[in-house]
Amino acid sequence: MLEVIKSIFYGIVEGITEWLPISSTGHLILFEKFFNFNLDKNFIEFFRVIVQLGAIMAVIILFWNKIWPFHSKKNRKIINWQTPEDEGFVGKVQNFCNNYVFIDKLILWFKILVACMPAAILGLLLDDWLDENFYNFPTVAFTLLIYGLGFIVVENMKNKGVIKTKTKSLSKLSFKTAFIIGMFQVLSMIPGTSRSGATILGAILIGCTREVAAEFSFFLAIPVMFGASLLKAVKLLGSIAFDPVTVICLILGILVSFIVSVIAIKFLMGYIKKHDFKVFGYYRIILAVILLVYMIFA
Repeated sequence: MLEVIKSIFYGIVEGITEWLPISSTGHLILFEKFFNFNLDKNFIEFFRVIVQLGAIMAVIILFWNKIWPFHSKKNRKIINWQTPEDEGFVGKVQNFCNNYVFIDKLILWFKILVACMPAAILGLLLDDWLDENFYNFPTVAFTLLIYGLGFIVVENMKNKGVIKTKTKSLSKLSFKTAFIIGMFQVLSMIPGTSRSGATILGAILIGCTREVAAEFSFFLAIPVMFGASLLKAVKLLGSIAFDPVTVICLILGILVSFIVSVIAIKFLMGYIKKHDFKVFGYYRIILAVILLVYMIFA
């Protein structure tokens, strides 16, 4: 019963920290340090990646209208070609375009794929090595501190006009900008960095609005998190013996992660309409200091 309760809290931590720029991996390392699961080691690693599926589903459902290319007639985009409706091949293409908003969204998905390439390639090469060498307290404390300071510095630069806003909507986000954001995403392979934190910080630094930075960061999470979870799940699945407790832990972890992720995403998108990201920078710094003090005196 205790392990089931821990899985619920684990889902809460995952749902909050996956989308706020404060590092989900860093917080989960801390959670596991103080609330160890008394379950098989392989299952814990499997649970750690599978619980992300709930967070991914939250993004897909909340932003479905923005990411699904084939949308309903209600929001259709009319392309005014000067040809009779349904006349020949061109007319059929026009009719299809009139009924489905798909061009802009397909282009957006190509941008997402371009942005995912750096992390996908390096992730395949370095994932196990990074987990083995950097999945620890000191790394998390250091990255929490560095990127906390980074958020404060970048937001001050933006507020003073040093950073000029160039990209005010996802449709204006270029392939070059998408790729640069993807390079920032590579930094999140180090625990404590935060995937959303690295991509949001990078996007703001190169001229995106906070809203565009946050949304594009969320969309990047879909292929990156799903791909990483799938690879690790396949690798670990054969070494796990499931029982009623572990199955319940998995289901609850995913469900709670989904519910909390919906709340966290809605909160963040509402918050940044009126505020900047500096509060998350201060939070990271405070948490880093607490960790450093703990490591010194524990």
